[in-house]
Amino acid sequence: MTIAKIAEQAGVSVPTVSKVLNGRADVAEATRERIESLIQEHGYRRRATSTASSPMIDLVFNEIGGEWAVELIRGVEEVVRTEGVELVLSECGGARRPRQEWIESVLLRRPLGVIMVFSDLDADQRAQLEARRIPFVVVDPVGDVGDDVPSVGAANWSGGRMATLHLRNLGHQRIGVIGGPVETLCARMRVDGYTDALRSTGAGVDPALIRSTEFGVSSGHREALALLSLPDRPTAIFAGSDLQALGVYQAARELGLEIPRDLSVVGYDDLPVAQWVSPTLTTVHQPLRQMAELATRMVLDLAGGTTPAALRLDLAVEMRVRGSTASPRS
Repeated sequence: MTIAKIAEQAGVSVPTVSKVLNGRADVAEATRERIESLIQEHGYRRRATSTASSPMIDLVFNEIGGEWAVELIRGVEEVVRTEGVELVLSECGGARRPRQEWIESVLLRRPLGVIMVFSDLDADQRAQLEARRIPFVVVDPVGDVGDDVPSVGAANWSGGRMATLHLRNLGHQRIGVIGGPVETLCARMRVDGYTDALRSTGAGVDPALIRSTEFGVSSGHREALALLSLPDRPTAIFAGSDLQALGVYQAARELGLEIPRDLSVVGYDDLPVAQWVSPTLTTVHQPLRQMAELATRMVLDLAGGTTPAALRLDLAVEMRVRGSTASPRS
């Protein structure tokens, strides 16, 4: 199958097909869909113009920064280094989906595959990658990506539940939660686990104690100040990330509260910083490196024509009990 034959079947010019192959945006949507369908139907692959370039994988973050991203990068690097594959890092500038310019650059590079971290592709972007036989895997999906999309995540509902049960078993009645962005699946699941743990242990769910924000330190600080300024403040806070938990530490210091004597704090992720702060942070261990390693092996398998035994993997999480939690003062 050649570009000329695809153009003939689609009823368009050869330059139009070339634009679609290169991810150019200046093609009518209906025309693009017709050409993409023919490319996928015939399994067209553009002949490489150079054999000197090394095979590569694109690793795409919604935002690169902090130890959370570093842990995932290390997991991917561990695999690609042994496989002789290069790694290309990209970010979406804080957005959940990459810009069209990124798609155009990927189609020009033609990597073995793409790993999306805490970000996703729209239907048109997926179609463009699928038409070129460029597989992609999602790590920590933003939303419900569907059963046909390869993805690697963690047991976020169980993590939220075990964090809250830990605090309930210590005797805490009023437990605040600072969740992540409501549009993200992992954040919603952690808060759902929190509410289930409260109900299953006979504690009421107070909407005033539930906050949603970004996963950063400043966001955790802001929401912790709001929670700790309530007339009947919580005696414990479950933060949806370790970075948010650092913000809770900062708010507690500003208000003259001692952790864990006056306030117990639980984080999520178990980043290295959890053991550097004082008191050391009780947190939910999320196997970030293992998630990244599995996603990389999955995308390499797909690139080699092997379909993984399971397209959806959710890894187990564990509690790491340290110095930031204790029974509430009587």
